[in-house]
Amino acid sequence: MFPPAMDVQRDRLFGALTRIVWMLDSPGSLGGYLGQLGRDHRKYGIVAEHYTAVGNALIATIRRFAAEAWNTEIEAAWVAAYTAAADLMIGSADADAGVSPAWWLAEVIDHELRAPDIAVLTLRPGQRLDFTPGQYVSVQTARWPRVWRTFSIANAPRADNTIKLHVRALPGGWVSTALARHTRIGDQLLLGPPVGTMALTDSGRDILCVAGGTGLAPLKAIVEQVIASGRRPGVHLLVGARKAVDLYDMADLVRMESGFPWLRVLPVVSEEPAYDGMRGRLPDVMERFHSWAEHEVYVCGPASMVNETVRRLQRAGIPPGRIHRDAIQGES
Repeated sequence: MFPPAMDVQRDRLFGALTRIVWMLDSPGSLGGYLGQLGRDHRKYGIVAEHYTAVGNALIATIRRFAAEAWNTEIEAAWVAAYTAAADLMIGSADADAGVSPAWWLAEVIDHELRAPDIAVLTLRPGQRLDFTPGQYVSVQTARWPRVWRTFSIANAPRADNTIKLHVRALPGGWVSTALARHTRIGDQLLLGPPVGTMALTDSGRDILCVAGGTGLAPLKAIVEQVIASGRRPGVHLLVGARKAVDLYDMADLVRMESGFPWLRVLPVVSEEPAYDGMRGRLPDVMERFHSWAEHEVYVCGPASMVNETVRRLQRAGIPPGRIHRDAIQGES
């Protein structure tokens, strides 16, 4: 099901287990997350029997490495927890089977190389693709069959059903390199169902968005949603890159800013001393401004930047419930 990169699946399984543990005190969020996972797994051809095989292997692995710490009570707890999670995922997949496809065929209708290793793709799915701004999709190319990688949707829903993806070609990134450098207009891609829990909240607060690299994509979609909603919160969008050439979407961001006076876009460059603009690391630049304590905050980008930004926001007194992030595991 997952050739040839089982290391990616290993990391995703560990990430999912970690996330489930952290969400145990929020049953509603946990149920939504597991439901999304179950629906997303349909694209692999996974059926109920596979959950049993994975569960047996998982328990056997934990039993082996827990050694003397393992006992029948602990095993019973793990079995019960895994069974409950699997049942939720299976139920969501079954319910979705009669409503939505397991995957969508999408045509590439535009492909722009915005920087040496960054491309913006516009896709038109053959069937309606419903999603919430801030979510992401798995993508498969004909060049790498059965290899899926995740990329954020970079726009709010449109009447023409098109979506944009911002793709950076990573060293060793099979799918990202294929999309950025070898994909052409007219090519066909496969898309998995939209997943992710980072979504705009209706709190009425002003908004801070902190975007590193192509982490801009889901935050741009959220800003588009704010603009379309008719609401008028103050929105600060900090967009970071190492070099000025990597600020690949500034023309569109400037257009959005000029049409929505409540939006302020601030480009930030970290590794170009001659850059005639704001310089520094995003977490540092963020702290140069007034307090964000009364804002809703959305953060996306490289894991190290996201973690440091979230840590500083929490240190400044912003409750975790008002800091929105999503752990995208893939090449986005």
